[in-house]
Amino acid sequence: MTAPDDPAPLDETFECTFEFQPGWIDLTLREGTKAEAKALATEVVNRLNPLGLEIEKSAVFDDMVERAVDLNDDVPTLAAAYYSEAGEALANLMVDSYGDEGVPRPGADEVIPLLLEWGNAQVTGAPEITHLELAAGPAVRIQAMLQANRMLGFGRKLTEFIKYAVFPPDMQSLIVVTVTWEKIAVTERIAELADEAVRTMRITPLPTRPTEGGTA
Repeated sequence: MTAPDDPAPLDETFECTFEFQPGWIDLTLREGTKAEAKALATEVVNRLNPLGLEIEKSAVFDDMVERAVDLNDDVPTLAAAYYSEAGEALANLMVDSYGDEGVPRPGADEVIPLLLEWGNAQVTGAPEITHLELAAGPAVRIQAMLQANRMLGFGRKLTEFIKYAVFPPDMQSLIVVTVTWEKIAVTERIAELADEAVRTMRITPLPTRPTEGGTA
């Protein structure tokens, strides 16, 4: 529950779009229901080339439904996943926005330790940090390995991630794009695909909804 003196979240609405390369599937759900995820997965799977698949269509369908529901659990601005031609999901991509009323947006250096924070995992090794100029605004890119605890605390698994903190010039919110994957063998390819995707990202501020009692 939010404390009475906590600042209210920023009321900034915006449109986020990508020009995804083939293989990326937009899994954003408006209602967040499993029924919606099944409808989306049905449409996507029906377009797949069965000759290129190395796994059953039903397995791709089940993965896509579960992945869509999981990725939309925290109601991101956008959720997507990259699937190989063989039908295997290789990476997840999520876009979120952060900001509170009356609280200045963190700067490029201030945001770095925030990007390295994970709930049930720890960054291992030295992260690779670069500063970018994207169409959506200046950005900080962090790539690193992540060591996550497995269910029930038995063992750990390694995941790799890239986070992009984007500072749109016409907004107060901080936009964060997170890409994660587990197969280290595809790191170079996924990093390339992620970088290509964020270069096409466009953030378009939309008119805010009028407050109650205000004029339309």
